[in-house]
Amino acid sequence: MTQINIQFTLFSAFYSPLISAMSGGFLKEQGLEPNWSVSPPGVSAIAALEDGSAHVIQSALSQGFTVLGKGETPSVVHFAQVNEMDGFFLTGRNADPDFIWDKLEGSEIVLFKGGQPLAMFKYACHKAGIDFDKITAINVGGPADMDRAFREGRGQYVLQQGPFPQQLKADGIGHIVTQVGPLIGPCGFSSLAAKPDWLQTDMAKAFIRAYKKTRAYMNETPAAEIARAEKDYFPDIDEDVLTTCISTYQQLGCWTPHIEITPEAYEVTMDVFEYNGMLKERYAYEQICSLPPDAN
Repeated sequence: MTQINIQFTLFSAFYSPLISAMSGGFLKEQGLEPNWSVSPPGVSAIAALEDGSAHVIQSALSQGFTVLGKGETPSVVHFAQVNEMDGFFLTGRNADPDFIWDKLEGSEIVLFKGGQPLAMFKYACHKAGIDFDKITAINVGGPADMDRAFREGRGQYVLQQGPFPQQLKADGIGHIVTQVGPLIGPCGFSSLAAKPDWLQTDMAKAFIRAYKKTRAYMNETPAAEIARAEKDYFPDIDEDVLTTCISTYQQLGCWTPHIEITPEAYEVTMDVFEYNGMLKERYAYEQICSLPPDAN
């Protein structure tokens, strides 16, 4: 077995296509022994590629926007998608089958302070026709801090990736009222990135073969089976909660079978960041992305 080092920027069930490449045994089938980690708070996973401690990372196209905005050339390339849609849920204190986005105006919401999650949420508010400035944002830190804050009674709503919202519901603390993804539609939300020279290696080709099989598995396999295999990666989450979360993501359609980042999805991501005033200019697909290497 050859060890492959993988680093996540954020770790949640939303990134199950990469998690299941490990838990489903697809990497081992290709002779790769996965060693995984999560980037420390405040440190980009790109650093792990730069110092050689990771071969491949879970990242986002916006990382490339930031580098290009500084007048620099990206040192890494985004070569495959993880999620082709935003996977955040909005959870409220009470069940609200008649929820409409207008109800968020005047409310307090536990949100990320910045970055892509906030940019996507602001764009969704724009698409819903509401004024984000009429929302009181509560910023407390990362995902675990946000979950803790809502559990302790802060905010009327909280924005989270699964399986946090599903666990809140199971614990009787909150109720999912809506999802961000359907308002925005398909986009280049999260991606796999690596150094260009690594993509030419036999390890990269073996990884691609494993990842293609994983994408098919994510769409063809019952959620309960996927959750059972992934459970050890989520020790604090009930298995039935994880199953519900994975099933919801399957229905959302964020784990489309193809692995490449499409130009169309890339353009929507630029639309989001342009709306938020976070782009100096629109960048060509080839400046950030590439097609995955031929692994046949």
